[in-house]
Amino acid sequence: MDLTSNRLANEKSPYLLQHAKNPVDWYPWGDEAFEVAARENKPIFLSIGYSTCHWCHVMAHESFEDEEVARQMNDVFINIKVDREERPDIDSVYMEVAQMITGGGGWPLTIIMTPDKMPFYAATYIPKESRYDRLGMKDLIPRLKEIWETDKSNINDVTNRIVQSLSESGGSVKGEPLTLDEVNLAYKHLSQRFDEERGGFGKAPKFPSPHNLLLLLRYWKRTEDERALLMVEKTLTEMRKGGLFDQIGFGFHRYSTDSEWLLPHFEKMLYDQASLMMVYTEAYQITKKQEYANVVTEIFEYVTRDMLSPEGAFYSAENADSEGEEGKFYTWSYSEIQDVLSEEEFKVILHFYNIRKDGNFKDEATRRETGLNIPHIKVTASKIADSLDVEQDALYTIIENARHKLFSRRATRIRPSRDDKILTDWNGFMVAALAKAGVVLGDVKFIEVAERALGFLLETMLDDKRQLFHRYKEEDVAIAAFLDDYAYLIWALLETYEATFKPEYLELAQDLTSDLIENFWDEKNGGFFFTSSHSEELLVRKKDAYDGAIPSGNSIASLNLVRLARYLGNSQLEEKAADTLRVFSRIIQRSPSSFSMMLTTLEFTEGKSYEIVIAGNPDAPDTQQLLEAIRANYVPNKVVLLKGTKRQSEEISRLAPFTKYHQTVGGKSTAHVCVNYNCKLPTSDVTQLLKLLGIESE
Repeated sequence: MDLTSNRLANEKSPYLLQHAKNPVDWYPWGDEAFEVAARENKPIFLSIGYSTCHWCHVMAHESFEDEEVARQMNDVFINIKVDREERPDIDSVYMEVAQMITGGGGWPLTIIMTPDKMPFYAATYIPKESRYDRLGMKDLIPRLKEIWETDKSNINDVTNRIVQSLSESGGSVKGEPLTLDEVNLAYKHLSQRFDEERGGFGKAPKFPSPHNLLLLLRYWKRTEDERALLMVEKTLTEMRKGGLFDQIGFGFHRYSTDSEWLLPHFEKMLYDQASLMMVYTEAYQITKKQEYANVVTEIFEYVTRDMLSPEGAFYSAENADSEGEEGKFYTWSYSEIQDVLSEEEFKVILHFYNIRKDGNFKDEATRRETGLNIPHIKVTASKIADSLDVEQDALYTIIENARHKLFSRRATRIRPSRDDKILTDWNGFMVAALAKAGVVLGDVKFIEVAERALGFLLETMLDDKRQLFHRYKEEDVAIAAFLDDYAYLIWALLETYEATFKPEYLELAQDLTSDLIENFWDEKNGGFFFTSSHSEELLVRKKDAYDGAIPSGNSIASLNLVRLARYLGNSQLEEKAADTLRVFSRIIQRSPSSFSMMLTTLEFTEGKSYEIVIAGNPDAPDTQQLLEAIRANYVPNKVVLLKGTKRQSEEISRLAPFTKYHQTVGGKSTAHVCVNYNCKLPTSDVTQLLKLLGIESE
């Protein structure tokens, strides 16, 4: 560590390294910091954020890079920096503390606590100078110092109340079993919040929330309520047209700051690409509309071009800021676009991407025109073709040529920084999405990329003793896995099994599920803790089901359990899933739409479901016809096993003994279908197979 760096210089996290040259004497989370705090009788200033967080950068620039503020912080506190993506366990506990104290939360998260980790003050972004009703760092620090030195009894009262509240919130008790009434109520709530004009739910800021859309598709499948599908399609169409989507380089930004999907928060997260790829894939499977398949392919192009590591796994995120400005990389002046394009291209692009001389969005803070443009689409290409008297095919060619030119010009700019750590849970999510997309689109490229990323996770993040890890960076594997790592990796294994029918993926999913239950299961009440029984002890061992930016580990784990139970014929796993739903049933009943991914498990268990075993040579045309018939249709509550090659057949019979007698009939590839636990007569006829799946063939 050089003299201009603090202790963070030895860390791997891109977020911590961003603060390695701060004059603040930062410590990473660890015993050393707490021992020094106890020895020197200082409170701890805990700052939690992530590398692509805009307001984290603002606070860092205003305060953590400021010599005067740093001097105050070093005098009063022991200062600890935490990357929330590396340590979601720490972030989750102290975010709940912040919500208890302030009624809200967000990042950067600031917690002031005792040397034994007991919090007594919480805030999010804190400006350097006090303004309006927000206390600034320069005034706040002396006040906190005075409280620490003169009011220990009040601090103790606050910490005791917080710890008591945390303990009560962490101990869920089983309620009554859920029914499909909860899904119906979630649909009703989402329908009430639906933006009829722009799609999505609620007002600004507006998040994509793909897990809501996945639930709506399952609701539509069960009820045939066309409004559910309409809400999904409207949202998917409007998001793709808006500034939320990077029209020039593809991929989705984090969320929209307005209600029209125009002005995004410009960071790009890996998990958003995965979840959106999944819902566009399912929308294509249902509607066969090529525009949805195109979006899937565009996301694929983005993540494999900009987010794929040399090892074959995926980086975590790209920043919103470049050169100190949010969105600078992605916005355009009228004159720059004019400079890049030919006269004909410029004329088309002005209309297609809604480019204006004075810019097409206002500064959020001042409401003044920016003079910059965010490319976005308001009307269809066919309408533009008519208005410009251009053939539609010719118009598409002009647009694509112009987009490539703009992309090349943009590539000469200074890029936003990239968070290049590799996380097991987010990669598992991406693998699951790629495998599903590859199956539905019939594109082997997706499956090849998925298998390579999955191979990295299994070879690098899983050691010889089957110990799973959370984070990889520059050949450093660290941090014992959390619930989400197991849940999303198991999901990846299940989706990749159905894409390749390699039995080893199914067997490893079974083994990792056993490990998950052994180390994370709450034996008293049911459900999964976020941390392992071997993890570092924090204030409370948390157990969550809320589906936030990504679905909760309990949501994904419950769905995995049901699917594995059906693959393997193991009813004990399904009982674990039922227990997981019951332990959260009371909070789900209060606000069903906040638990949309967990409700997809309920749709699977309470709605119509299917176990399908295909027996036949994998390369034979009749086997492929049966598989293609299944894959072409939207049947979300199903599992598919293939007894193909001799090895496949032996391995599947061993893993799933109920398939032992599922063989070909009459020398033809054969589908064995069970519907809602009732097995039907085997068939080699595609039309009959579809009929068993509730699909009328055309």
